[in-house]
Amino acid sequence: MNKPTVGTVVKVVKSGNRYNAFDAHGTKYTSFIRTGTRKKAFNADMALQCREGKGGRIYWWKVPMQEFLAVQGKINDVPQPPSDVEIPDGHAEIVDFIGNSYGLKPQGLVMKELKWKYLIRSAVRGKNIMMTGQAGCGKTMAAKSLVNALDRPDFYFNLGATQDPRASLIGNVHFDKGKGTYFSESLFVKAIQTPNAVILLDELTRAHPDAWNILMTVLDYGQRYLRLDEADGQNTIKVADGVTFIATANIGNEYTATRQLDKALMDRFTVIEMDLLTDEEEFGLLKYMFPTVDNEALSNIANISHLTRVEAKTDNPRITSGVSTRTSVEIAGLLFDGFNLLEAADITIYPQYDATGGVDSERTFVKQIVQKFVSDGSDEELFTDHEIEESLPNAS
Repeated sequence: MNKPTVGTVVKVVKSGNRYNAFDAHGTKYTSFIRTGTRKKAFNADMALQCREGKGGRIYWWKVPMQEFLAVQGKINDVPQPPSDVEIPDGHAEIVDFIGNSYGLKPQGLVMKELKWKYLIRSAVRGKNIMMTGQAGCGKTMAAKSLVNALDRPDFYFNLGATQDPRASLIGNVHFDKGKGTYFSESLFVKAIQTPNAVILLDELTRAHPDAWNILMTVLDYGQRYLRLDEADGQNTIKVADGVTFIATANIGNEYTATRQLDKALMDRFTVIEMDLLTDEEEFGLLKYMFPTVDNEALSNIANISHLTRVEAKTDNPRITSGVSTRTSVEIAGLLFDGFNLLEAADITIYPQYDATGGVDSERTFVKQIVQKFVSDGSDEELFTDHEIEESLPNAS
């Protein structure tokens, strides 16, 4: 067990009747802090910092939660929630667990309380879960946060990057001079045989239809098995008890290389749609992740993203899609590392939009939005010579 060092800052999280303390890396320090101290910090929404008193005595002092967030904002990975959660068996205990589950949600995940509780309930009840929403809205982060919250064995498979579904989901036949021909099972086969595992199927709408066919019996509550070969009589692998599947999907015509999911496959999932963040929510997320970046700069990022999303939803949109939360976070990270807003937009936003049409193009429209939030308000170099030329009629 890791002992705290002087300066360690922890956040207290309530789980049932317990008040657990974790640092920004997810390391647990509950046993080193008195229950009363943890409870008082939680009720006051304050963090605790390890300090050294006279004679080398270690004690814990309440500090503003911003002290904890500042440390956590420097960690690039998904914020880690409690890692020792015990899932109850009885119905009354399960109801209580779900009711108090919002405390397990990482602060870095912006998700409405109702949907988080529904996500927790679906997992506890062994449902297949599909997270839908626009690209970059936090689907995968929500799924990974659920895995961390339930502290179960987990496996990750990016189906959108799978070129050979059979090899990825079932396995391969190999030849060895000593062994001869033999079959090597895939990691997916191991995953479905792991009791209480949470299996993340990322980018399901980008998967090859052959992958969907293989998953049909795996996801069917009445079957729950994987057939190693399509021929009748071939071996099947039973899905272990307690296994939960979580899929993510981008659903909409604006996403290239995606396929419309088979209705029979969709019916095997409980669907949870991730909401687009408001500009206030986006600002809060960016401030949480990058507390040292100027508030006005973070607000500008949130406003740019919001305006593009509003435009993309109009009846006659000038752009096909809005700036995603993932892109907003990347821009804030660039500002944190010394880039200015124009430089960050040039690197991250503009390449996502079509430049065909010069000053009438999608890219130029987005540039105009960004320009509204540049400090000097100048239109200098808003359009390149190439963009201007493209917008002019051809000379006859």
